[in-house]
Amino acid sequence: MVDSKFFKGESKTVEFKAKLPDKSETYMKTIIAFANTSGGKLIIGVDDNKSIIGIDKDNIFEIMDKVTNAISDACEPQIVPDISFKTVEDKCILVIEIYPGANRPYYLKSKGKERGTYIRSAATSRLADSDKIRELEMEGKNISWDEQICMGYEVTREAIDKLCSDIQKYMTLSTSEEIKIPTEKQLINWKVLKKVNDKLLATNAFVLLTSDFFQFAKIQCALFKGITRDVFIDKKEYTGSIYEQVEAAYQFVLRHINRSSEIESLIRIDKYELPTSAIREIIINAQVHRNYMDNSCVQIAIYDDRLEVTSPGTLYGGLTLEEILNGRSKIRNKVIAEIFNKMDLIEQWGTGIQRIINRAKEYELPKPEFREIGNTFRVNLYRKADKKPIKADKKPIKEPIKTDKKPIKADGKSIITSKQRKKFDRENLIIKYVKEYGSISNKEARKILVLAESTTKRFLKEMVKEGLLLEEGERKNRRYILANEE
Repeated sequence: MVDSKFFKGESKTVEFKAKLPDKSETYMKTIIAFANTSGGKLIIGVDDNKSIIGIDKDNIFEIMDKVTNAISDACEPQIVPDISFKTVEDKCILVIEIYPGANRPYYLKSKGKERGTYIRSAATSRLADSDKIRELEMEGKNISWDEQICMGYEVTREAIDKLCSDIQKYMTLSTSEEIKIPTEKQLINWKVLKKVNDKLLATNAFVLLTSDFFQFAKIQCALFKGITRDVFIDKKEYTGSIYEQVEAAYQFVLRHINRSSEIESLIRIDKYELPTSAIREIIINAQVHRNYMDNSCVQIAIYDDRLEVTSPGTLYGGLTLEEILNGRSKIRNKVIAEIFNKMDLIEQWGTGIQRIINRAKEYELPKPEFREIGNTFRVNLYRKADKKPIKADKKPIKEPIKTDKKPIKADGKSIITSKQRKKFDRENLIIKYVKEYGSISNKEARKILVLAESTTKRFLKEMVKEGLLLEEGERKNRRYILANEE
């Protein structure tokens, strides 16, 4: 029997035909689209209403040979189908199964690559545009866009030093060991830079990690009134290095969602209405896995009922939604993923989607939604239904102006800035907790400070350097105690 899920209707991986078309090109587009995307089954003998029509049992083997020959004659490179017949409701149906191809792009010989390459989108097969064909070619060669040389882009020592320094800072957060600053040679080994005839050349990844050269490589954030994209309450656009964009976008979301306070053992603990780790995971995934060959940007929209993150590009390498929900992953941007992994921003285990689902469940939120819409991938993290709507007259929060100058009193002495006050308040929260319970972990500190994991690690490290705390234990078992017991 054919799996019952195939009779739920046509989809990205299932298409029905009441009978085998006389012209093979009619169904050859679907065969090619399956090979270029996630694979699929073309089922002959079932109409669009899912009614079992069946085909002539006496000619079944003749039909199977006809299909095999048609695919061999019409498709380039060669596609090898798995063809079988099944009996359903005492009727014979033909199942043509096509697996995701490794030699992409596949196309109709008669039309050539530019006019004969098809891909699957929802339940239809459509002609691939030039950008999609280019991406399919890279998939076929097992190379990624971000490791290609960005012709004409100048590599500066300043950009190299800043990137290496930032990578080291992030790496230091996840270990108590001393981490050396990465070298130029390591950037070459990680394919961030390439050396040709003793000249350093920038890859697209290096450009993304150090500049705003690509105008489309940005994150747009917006807060809307209601549940549709109609009335803006606040909006921001973030450019620059893609890992700094992640932090800026994350902070934008935190500013515009609800936060409550609870008192636990004399310590005030702030809790956001949405799990902060899930928010961060969604934004990072959008940045790492997006299609940078698409001249669109990542968009983050906050509505009364949900947080919506949309990134350019559908699932990569033939992955299906079912597969990613089961923990399978394929990497579109290999260099960026490698650097984000070094910086402890992602884990290359395909666990991100499940973590988002788990965090939402812990917060008793509706199940997050993952969707392919056209040439984009979207994640919806839903808010609780009893959440108070955002007022239309809410004023946007202005970005703080960065300055190296300290405020000066009339007597010439510097005063405590709001940034310093915030730092002192956070230190006091940590110290109070440690005095109460004897020690604190990174997870407990995150809960108290309501900060991102990496920011919390960095803050605790600074308290250690300042002589306020001492580290005990390694990695996940690490805890912090007071350096000087009073």
